[in-house]
Amino acid sequence: MTPRRLAIGMSLWAPNLFSGIRVRRFAPDWTSAEVALHVNAFTRNYVKTAFGGSMSAMTDPYFFMLVRHQLGGDFVVWDTRGEIEFVKPGRGVLTARFEVPRERADELRRRAHGGAKVLEWFETDIVDADGDVVARVRREVYVREKRRVTEARGARAA
Repeated sequence: MTPRRLAIGMSLWAPNLFSGIRVRRFAPDWTSAEVALHVNAFTRNYVKTAFGGSMSAMTDPYFFMLVRHQLGGDFVVWDTRGEIEFVKPGRGVLTARFEVPRERADELRRRAHGGAKVLEWFETDIVDADGDVVARVRREVYVREKRRVTEARGARAA
């Protein structure tokens, strides 16, 4: 799966498509992603600002996906929990940028080596068209080397 195809697929995926969430891009090396939320009649709340659930949904899988693609298939990676602090009402198009530098992914790989369970927090801001912070988001990602990889390494060493 190429970054471009995944961005298109995620934008067309029904939960994102009908929630006004569009994936603008994944970096070719999987170190960043950018996602937009279009606040409209379907994605706003009672007072006509961005629905908090939509803002949470727009941040849900992206740190996990960046880590997963950088680490590869020998690791179990998933999103375990999230926190969101609403700073100001969101209107118009909101944007979140997700970054997992290669060095951080390498550190996660090292820490998860041998099957150790690693829980890592990532942070991003959701901003409006003026660049003002609308919400601060934290997502926790779980990483562990797959048992089959750890066991195979142990069998080769024996």
